[in-house]
Amino acid sequence: MTNQFPVNRALFDDVMVPNYSPSAVIPVRGEGSRVWDQEDREFIDLAGGIAVTCLGHCHPALVSALKDQGERIWHLSNVMTNEPALRLAKKIVDNTFADKVYFANSGAESNEAAFKLARRWALDVHGEDKSQIIAFKQGFHGRTFFTVTVGGQEVYSDGFGPKPGDIFHAEYNNLDSVKALISDKTCAVVMEPLQGEGGIVSPTDEFVKGVRELCDQHNALLVFDEVQTGVGRTGDLYAYMGLGVTPDILTTAKALGGGFPIGAMITTTEIAKHLKIGTHGSTYGGNPLACAIAEAAFDTVNTPEVLDGVKAKAKIIVDALNTINSKHNVFSEIRGKGLLIGAVLNEKYQGKAKDFLNAAMDEGAMTLVAGANIVRFAPSLVIPDGDITEGLERFERAVAKLTQ
Repeated sequence: MTNQFPVNRALFDDVMVPNYSPSAVIPVRGEGSRVWDQEDREFIDLAGGIAVTCLGHCHPALVSALKDQGERIWHLSNVMTNEPALRLAKKIVDNTFADKVYFANSGAESNEAAFKLARRWALDVHGEDKSQIIAFKQGFHGRTFFTVTVGGQEVYSDGFGPKPGDIFHAEYNNLDSVKALISDKTCAVVMEPLQGEGGIVSPTDEFVKGVRELCDQHNALLVFDEVQTGVGRTGDLYAYMGLGVTPDILTTAKALGGGFPIGAMITTTEIAKHLKIGTHGSTYGGNPLACAIAEAAFDTVNTPEVLDGVKAKAKIIVDALNTINSKHNVFSEIRGKGLLIGAVLNEKYQGKAKDFLNAAMDEGAMTLVAGANIVRFAPSLVIPDGDITEGLERFERAVAKLTQ
């Protein structure tokens, strides 16, 4: 297929809605943890498409699943079920607390389903007064109007008219702030088991277990948003497994498809029964192509070699960032868990996380930000150690240029 026009960054401004401001770099191919742009410049990917490409680019298992299923059947709608969806659901329930799975296309849709289920469960079991949802400031749960309102960042939810009601926000890692809000009218507490967009903040043991206890005391559901932390990101298959706390509902997306759009909400039989026929649905959710690729990703990640490797690779990154900091004094803290790592800029560099991202890109390293003050790293779970080392050498060159 030939184009009669240049396909470049300027074309974005001509034809795309301006809600994004993408880099001038346009990658055209990838292999493992390296990508190449239109000019054949090479980049080491320490961003993972925002914690999505859990097996890097064009992993053989995913390419094989795509080709195989692509020659069988792509789409059916949920008037029928399909083999890949059933296989994937079986593997998810066999490896988690859950009994039932609902497939969607994204993290936001998975959370939308979770919040609707929590409200429907509360209505059916306890009556219409039990509708309050408690979430957390700086939380992030997606961009539908319901999920963005539950998310605790007003910059994303303001400006669209009246918001869904009966949603309140406590402070993460502040159990007293939850106690001040929760009551028998609370139907659910929604939390990330490690805040991602809000700053790569891990929960304290006291906090996460205290929230579970408060939910139990008030007959409220605990909903874990594991869109970013799920499928191996923290070194456990799901982050809840490393916290000693089991939620009632869990959402998963991003890495679930290894780069192919798919999400899921998982829960127990007792709760799931309240999403009766017709109460919720999705045209594309659980389509055979997405589920076949996700099954390959899930199988590949859910091994001791990969999950243990996450913890080992995380140590290499943290040690390297600490070494960089000892030379250049730019970070106040390195935090996170597994391969979701945040380098918090110190007072001298407040508000400049995007400058570090851009400088790293110029040196051939792809990173992320988490707000204006944190450089975020979320590479492939199987990134070779050599790519970590070289990627962070490139990142250090960027840091050196910014600090000179």
